[in-house]
Amino acid sequence: MKVLLDNCTPRPLKAFLTGHEVKTAHEMGWAALMNGELLAAAENEFDLLITCDRNLRYQQNLTQRTIRLLDRTNRCGTVNCLRLSGAGLHSNLSAFRLP
Repeated sequence: MKVLLDNCTPRPLKAFLTGHEVKTAHEMGWAALMNGELLAAAENEFDLLITCDRNLRYQQNLTQRTIRLLDRTNRCGTVNCLRLSGAGLHSNLSAFRLP
């Protein structure tokens, strides 16, 4: 699965999502893109966007979007929290069925 971490998602989370193609918005050159612009760019290249922006779902009309959105609202940035969060995400990515 091709996964994008948005600007507010801790980059170290990427290390815990092995077996998937994971990029950050910064790596893609999209650090300046916000909300709708980021969604539009991401849906052409990614299957899933992981975000810490718990309001994105309410600020954007997602009904016509082809990309899946995962709100990662746990903002803990310690290595142990990221490891636990990454393990949980990794084991549950199969729940995000592609169209």
